[in-house]
Amino acid sequence: MTSETSEHFQRMPHRAPLRERRGLQLSLLIVNQLLAGIGVATGLALASILVADLTGVPALGGLAQSASVLGAAVSAIPLARLAVRSGRHVALAAGYASSAVGAVLIVVAAASGLVPVVILGLAAFGVGSAAGLQARFAATEVAAPGFEARSMSLVLWATTIGSVAGPLLSETGDAFGRSVGLPALVGPFVLSGIVFATATLVAAAALRLPRAGRLAADATGAGSAERIGSWQAFRAAFGDLRGRLAILAIVCAHTVMVGVMVMTPVHMTGHGVTIGLVGLVISIHILGMYGASPLMGWLADRVGPPRVIALGGVILLSSTVIGMFAPGDSMVLVPLALGLLGLGWSAALIGGSALLTSSVDPASRVALQGATDAAMNVAAAASAALSGVVLGVAGFAGVNVVATLVLVPLVVAGLAVLRDARRRVAS
Repeated sequence: MTSETSEHFQRMPHRAPLRERRGLQLSLLIVNQLLAGIGVATGLALASILVADLTGVPALGGLAQSASVLGAAVSAIPLARLAVRSGRHVALAAGYASSAVGAVLIVVAAASGLVPVVILGLAAFGVGSAAGLQARFAATEVAAPGFEARSMSLVLWATTIGSVAGPLLSETGDAFGRSVGLPALVGPFVLSGIVFATATLVAAAALRLPRAGRLAADATGAGSAERIGSWQAFRAAFGDLRGRLAILAIVCAHTVMVGVMVMTPVHMTGHGVTIGLVGLVISIHILGMYGASPLMGWLADRVGPPRVIALGGVILLSSTVIGMFAPGDSMVLVPLALGLLGLGWSAALIGGSALLTSSVDPASRVALQGATDAAMNVAAAASAALSGVVLGVAGFAGVNVVATLVLVPLVVAGLAVLRDARRRVAS
């Protein structure tokens, strides 16, 4: 037996257990994303209406999503650092636990009429969204080589079931809340709190993901991953054409999606649409966000992330154009616009995240992921807050016009990458 053959047989026993561990951890990530999807969507489906009712000012409904997204933004970098120090599963558990606490705060404060505490609770609630988004990067870390985008998309796809079911459960949660004496629209957060507490237990007790910093150190042969600052990594990536495209794909797509989505329930209820139908439209939107994610992941691995980003940009533009002309009570155009909004977000986020992961040095990858998610959520929080003002001044058409303008930097970055690619081919 040759030494090569001997080494081959010595390695064989280790390969199957490695594949099994990867499969188990990916399966647990999928289960947890399902739970997180239910938790986020059940509460946030009606959060803007809750805040509008509590304040008596419809334009302030955007503060609900703004507070939630801002909470996700503030927590993105700390969660990334926690993933480096203690493991992705610890960061996920911490994020889901924060959402469970936030749900409790919202229920207690809304029942007492304490609007500022409701906003604080929504900020804590939003941390679960940051954890759920960072789970997509955890999927790439347990993926087999060459299947990173597909693994990421499977974890995002798992959110489909929970996120579609969540808004549909909102009406049931509302009825339950009323039956136990809670104010209208508060009951869904009771269900969200229970679901997030369950997700916390799953992440803490069953998930066992490696420290993100150790993965980067293994890739580089040094422990430099923990010494690179998040914003230092962000600036370096933004100075590169492909890195800039990846960052803008994530940030612009999320900003457009949040800005339009958060005002849709307020726009529809203002035209007499029932809460049940609003929940149905939000479910269609979330189905668009996550339902086609395996296809987007497969495309990113096969044709490259930049092409998937371009596809996302075209779909987002189609959505905003339809939204400009959609009456608030149209159960054809509004669901179509919101479905395309989610689908475009899916393509841009998966393409951008895959490009972000592949175009930077492993030593800076985790820090950059945290900084990009923070930037994405800060921009989306501003979009959610301003969209209420835009809705009041220019209507739903104005909200979609502003969303279209947000796509301009993404288009510019995409054209720059295309010109650079053509220049390289020509030379």
